[in-house]
Amino acid sequence: MNIHEALYTTRMMRRLRPDPIPLESQARILDAAVRAPNGGNTQRWHFVAVDDPALIRKFAQLFRKARDVEYHKFANGSGPMAAPAPGADPAAHADTMRRMKVSGDYLADHFEELPLLIFVFAIDDLGGANIYPAIWSLLLAAHAEGVGGVMTMVLRNVEDRVDELLGVPVAQGWKMSAMLALGYPRGTWGVAANRRPVQEVSSRNSWDGPFGVDVPQPLWPPQREAIPALSAAG
Repeated sequence: MNIHEALYTTRMMRRLRPDPIPLESQARILDAAVRAPNGGNTQRWHFVAVDDPALIRKFAQLFRKARDVEYHKFANGSGPMAAPAPGADPAAHADTMRRMKVSGDYLADHFEELPLLIFVFAIDDLGGANIYPAIWSLLLAAHAEGVGGVMTMVLRNVEDRVDELLGVPVAQGWKMSAMLALGYPRGTWGVAANRRPVQEVSSRNSWDGPFGVDVPQPLWPPQREAIPALSAAG
């Protein structure tokens, strides 16, 4: 798999098989994650891998409870992504949220079957500047191993209980950034088709300045007919 294939086809996978992930694969996935760039190479991160079925069952109960909290906030219009982004189509946003909830329902209903959870912790992370590159590297490396996954922050609604179950030394400043559910996907990899094109979400030299190039379709995989279509705009 070349880098463009990895970048274009890695996506969040919530429908995962229960097959265990070999320790060798887990090691390669996390070894790639810790190579990610981070401020001053201070490596202020910690990853907790959970594959104990009894512990996963406890997190399943917590996940469903935390998800109820999240969707209660969403229903009240106070949750993240409750409103569409400025300029986005409200109907398309509502459809995206509906599809995300359906796949999230599957994850919640089958949480006990997950073979591997990875909890990601950081300290003094400046809004995620150090940890999110590592998380993305982790997901890319997982894809290279044939493993899918999804990043979720839902359990931050009950993070005190998460800290307790994992024995996190919170007094030192460690805070959960996210949880990753990993497993071999039931679905297939593919280029995300529901993205607004580059020229609609990018500008040049000022907020309202035209980007200058139209990208009418994904530029990977390369298609001969796509080259003439990539033209100067404006």
